[in-house]
Amino acid sequence: MSIRLSENNAALTVYLQGEIDHHGARSIMLALDREVCAREPRSLTVDLAGVSFMDSSGIAVLLRCLRRMEETGGTMAVRGTPPQARRVLSAAGLDRILPVDP
Repeated sequence: MSIRLSENNAALTVYLQGEIDHHGARSIMLALDREVCAREPRSLTVDLAGVSFMDSSGIAVLLRCLRRMEETGGTMAVRGTPPQARRVLSAAGLDRILPVDP
C-alpha cells in the first residue's frame, strides 16, 4: 500500500494505491491521522482509484478519517472508487453518510 498526498490551499487529497486489508489498515490509519493533524485541512478527499482490493478494514480507515474531519469542522469525500471497493462501501452503507464518487 502506498499513500501519496496533494495539498491545495486547505484541501488535502490522499491517493491510496494497493490493497486495503487488515494487514495494512492500521499503518494507513496512523499515516492519515498524522497528516490530517499536521495539515489541518478544511476538506479531505480520499482517492481510491489505485486500490486493487478493499475489505472491511477499508471502511474503518475511511470512518476514522471522517471522524477526524468532523472533529475539526472539515468535510470529506471519496472519489475514484473501483467497483469492488464500491460494493464494500455500499454494503456497509458508507455511501449514505459520505459522498462516494465512482
